[in-house]
Amino acid sequence: MTSGTVGIVLVSHSAELAAGAAHLAAQVSGGTVTIVAAGGTDDGDLGTSAAKVTEALRRANQGAGVVVLPDLGSAVLTVKTVLEDCGDVTAVLLADGPFVEGAVAATVTAAAGGDIKAVAAAAEEARHARKL
Repeated sequence: MTSGTVGIVLVSHSAELAAGAAHLAAQVSGGTVTIVAAGGTDDGDLGTSAAKVTEALRRANQGAGVVVLPDLGSAVLTVKTVLEDCGDVTAVLLADGPFVEGAVAATVTAAAGGDIKAVAAAAEEARHARKL
C-alpha cells in the first residue's frame, strides 16, 4: 500500500530550466505535489549529474513513487544509469513526454490523486496538446 502523492523529478541540462519548470508546475498544484529539479552539472555547467538525480529521487519519493521527466536524450541516459545502480526501481517511472507541458500535466494528475502510471501517462499524453 502506498501513501502520499506521486513525486516528480525534472532532469534538465540546465539548472535554470529545471527550476523554472518545477516552479511553474508547483504553481498549478498549489504545493500539494513534491517536484524536485535536477538540472545542470555538479559544478554549475550545462549537463546532467547522476548525484543530483539520485538526491532528487530520494527527496521526491513520498511513498507513492516518482515520475521522472528528462529534457533531452543524454538526460535519459543519466537517469537510466542511476536507476540501474540504485536497485529498487519499482517505484520510479521514466516518462517520455514534453518537458514543460509534461511537467504540468503530471503535476495536475498527481495533485488529483493519480497513481504513478496515471501520472506518467499524463506526462506522455501532453505531447498531443495543441496550443493553437
